[in-house]
This record gives sequence, C-alpha cells and structure tokens, in this order.
Amino acid sequence: MTTLHHAPLSRVDPSTLYRILALRVAVFVHEQKIVDEAELDGADLLPTTELFWIQDENSEVLATLRVLVDDTVHIGRVATATAGRGRGYAGQLVEAALEAYPGVVEMSAQAHLEKWYG
Repeated sequence: MTTLHHAPLSRVDPSTLYRILALRVAVFVHEQKIVDEAELDGADLLPTTELFWIQDENSEVLATLRVLVDDTVHIGRVATATAGRGRGYAGQLVEAALEAYPGVVEMSAQAHLEKWYG
C-alpha cells in the first residue's frame, strides 16, 4: 500500500524530508553523477516550493518530485527509488502536481527522458 503526499517544506516531518533528500541524492548524485551542489540548490527552502512524494507502509519514500512556483510553475527533481521503478509512481506524482497547479507548467528532465514526459 502506498500513499501520495504533497506539502511545503515547513509541513514535511524531518524523517520524511530526510528520506526525500536521500532518494534525490541517490538518484541524481550517485546514479546520474550530477554534482551535489546542483542538487542541493536551496530552492527547497523557498516558501512557494512544494514537495510531492509517495511513501509505502514502512514510510520509505519510493518517488518524489519538486514544484517551484514563481512567475511560472516548474516541475523538477523527479526521482524514483530502484525498488519503486516500473510501477508508475513518477507518472502519478506528475499527474498530482499538474492537478494541484493547473495551467502552464515547465518541466525539466534529463535529455534521455524527454520522450517519457512528452
């Protein structure tokens, strides 16, 4: 059983936040070799940033994404744990973010994933 959540940073409990950031570091820094300075960019701290994530019954974060809101809405930092891949979690998160933020949305992704996002 999994549950989809979303909240600004101020409403994410520390244990969950740790799991979200650990997943992002595992995917972006360790797997994709993105430098950690780019991953930890401080944007999570902005009051208009919202985190989306899917957790299992053991509170493990299986997938996450980040929505930045300024002049435009920007979806990024989409990451899925190895154990959660192939289950549609990233798609569920993107759908939830688009529902929460209707209208024009920008998305960023690695070039090899462009077709996945359409």
